Amino acid sequence: MQVGRWRVRVGRGGHAGAMDGEALHEIAIRTAMALPAVDETQPFSEGTFVYKVVGKMFAMTTELRGVPIVNLKCAPPHGASLVRDHDEITPGWHMNKQHWITLAPGPGIDEELVEDLVANAYELVVSGLPRARRPIDPARRAQAD
Repeated sequence: MQVGRWRVRVGRGGHAGAMDGEALHEIAIRTAMALPAVDETQPFSEGTFVYKVVGKMFAMTTELRGVPIVNLKCAPPHGASLVRDHDEITPGWHMNKQHWITLAPGPGIDEELVEDLVANAYELVVSGLPRARRPIDPARRAQAD
């Protein structure tokens, strides 16, 4: 996966079949931490981790009724289509339902989708930062694609 000028190497863990909660968290965390200028914080309860770029949250891992979930920032039209097309993706739990989605384990989630959605969440937040504070320039990345 490439984000800006950086090639993010997150590895391929061989998660075949339905993705379980442990794999969902592991892939989301590994992907988030491989991105430039990301901090992992724990501002809420134990076991809930928040991933920020330049102080702005783009991802969170936690559990909902004992099930590992991942909340990700997402553009409203993209989020709506993901919710429509994937049983495991719902509007963001405890978040603004228009701008956040929640991923749960299941057969409709795979490693590549999780990696792409985490990178997309990161880029969405970075694109909203003042240019001088951006660790990457999403506009340059879009031109290169």
